[in-house]
Amino acid sequence: MPSNQMTQSDASRIQSSQAKSGGDMSSSGFAGRAQSAGDRNNASTQAGGGGTDGGEAIAGAGGNQGAGAQNPGGK
Repeated sequence: MPSNQMTQSDASRIQSSQAKSGGDMSSSGFAGRAQSAGDRNNASTQAGGGGTDGGEAIAGAGGNQGAGAQNPGGK
């Protein structure tokens, strides 16, 4: 994943920091928007749409693993 995309781990750190400092924890606050972005990026990556760099490799690896699981032993 490109380093400029929000991850769920990044969002978690932001939420923790905001909560400890008494920041805005509403869905329209920074922590809520970070959570939303992290969720969106995670869903995109899991679906294989993580961009031209990582998305194709993830989708290809998932496809190969799925084929092996459906036909164990190559029979």
